[in-house]
Amino acid sequence: MNIVNFLSSSAIPLIIILIIIYGLKEKKKVFDIFLKGAKEGIEIVVGLFPTLLGIFLAVGLLRSSGILDFIIKIISPITNILKIPSQILPLAMLRPISGSGSMGVAIDIMKQYGVDNLIGKIASTIMGSTETTFYTIAIYTACVKVKKIRFVLAAALLADLAGMITSVVICQIMS
Repeated sequence: MNIVNFLSSSAIPLIIILIIIYGLKEKKKVFDIFLKGAKEGIEIVVGLFPTLLGIFLAVGLLRSSGILDFIIKIISPITNILKIPSQILPLAMLRPISGSGSMGVAIDIMKQYGVDNLIGKIASTIMGSTETTFYTIAIYTACVKVKKIRFVLAAALLADLAGMITSVVICQIMS
């Protein structure tokens, strides 16, 4: 275990030293290259900030407005027929939109129902098998300035739906 701790503690400093040694060997201006990369990184962050702000605002409004609860009340008769626990619906609704929001919902589910309960297992599996689709697409497309995302969005949302349905089915079979 001490070896693992040593390796994990020294990995980043060793990589930095190797980069500096390689730069000196190749006669590159390592610090100038670093500054150029840092400048590009800051430009990307500034360009992404409005997108991130919009997503965080939308998630906050969605959670606090009660729209999420209203949507869940509407679709819960259908999910009850499909034997999908209504307790995971808030997680299923927030997961494609917000990682932190869905993490909060998942933690609440696990505190309330436990991690060994079917609902806790489904919530854990959903968290592992789905993605924060809108956030990820917004970040990647904003970086490369892509405007037409409808096919990517449709495919990603279908993948999320498949992950959620599969999570429910597998957890119900395994229980």
